[in-house]
Amino acid sequence: MTALSSQVKPIWHMCQKRREDMSSFCEGQVHQLMDSLEAKGFTPELLTRLGQFSDIPGIISVLNKTSEIVPTKHIVDLDADPMIPNGWTVEEHTKGGQFEFDPKQVALHLDKAQQDGGVIVGKKLRQKLKGKRVYNANLLDFLLAHPELIPEEWKGKFIFFWGTIYRYSFGSPYVRYLCWYGDGWNWSDYWLGNNFDDDCPAVVPASN
Repeated sequence: MTALSSQVKPIWHMCQKRREDMSSFCEGQVHQLMDSLEAKGFTPELLTRLGQFSDIPGIISVLNKTSEIVPTKHIVDLDADPMIPNGWTVEEHTKGGQFEFDPKQVALHLDKAQQDGGVIVGKKLRQKLKGKRVYNANLLDFLLAHPELIPEEWKGKFIFFWGTIYRYSFGSPYVRYLCWYGDGWNWSDYWLGNNFDDDCPAVVPASN
């Protein structure tokens, strides 16, 4: 039995006692649907969200071919001023225009010094990234607002957005990063005097 099919088994078992209320559906149809959804990449979490989805008539209209699905464009304004935490200042903010976010268009970059177990001090890494296009903190905050767009493979890493460099009130330079903590995505910051290893990639354009 598939993972998704197992999610509906308890529900179906309860429904066996009131089969007359579900005469239009049979167990075989339910399992066929679950198998099909799982084959297309559906997860138990997505199944729950589908059950909570408010626009079921919209889904029906798509199935009846009276409506069509149009992908949503996610535009990030990389020219806007970044979010500034209380007591911080922005030392550097590299603008990047209007960016239509697509996970396939971004990549995680490691400097050679970070590879094979190596480390590099943040201040030196900052200088080595000068010749590359790096995304600023506007993209970080956009992704926090739309965590469903964050690639699954980013979990377990500290994803840095070097396009925006901050300073604390006492003058030390910091860069913000995205990370999975507990059961959700969050951000934190890292002093440029620290070492950056292979768990600390920079977000760059895939064509960089």
